[in-house]
Amino acid sequence: MNKATKVLVSIGAGIAVGAAIGVLFAPGEGSETRKKIMKRSRKLAGTVSDSLDQGRESLEDIKDVLQKELHKVNRKIEEIKF
Repeated sequence: MNKATKVLVSIGAGIAVGAAIGVLFAPGEGSETRKKIMKRSRKLAGTVSDSLDQGRESLEDIKDVLQKELHKVNRKIEEIKF
């Protein structure tokens, strides 16, 4: 996961925790509070999942680039040997 993704996930988690704490301390019925917490938790889970998917895709892209470069290096080594 790159630095920007980590920052975004951290910010999202901080916002979710802050919102959950705010909901807990807000006046209202327990059942409504639990519904709000569940709704926000699901939204956060979706955000985290999306961020992890993006990070995974970025790692796959990096892997592909590194494999191509390694292949080039191996070809150059073989050329030098002969």
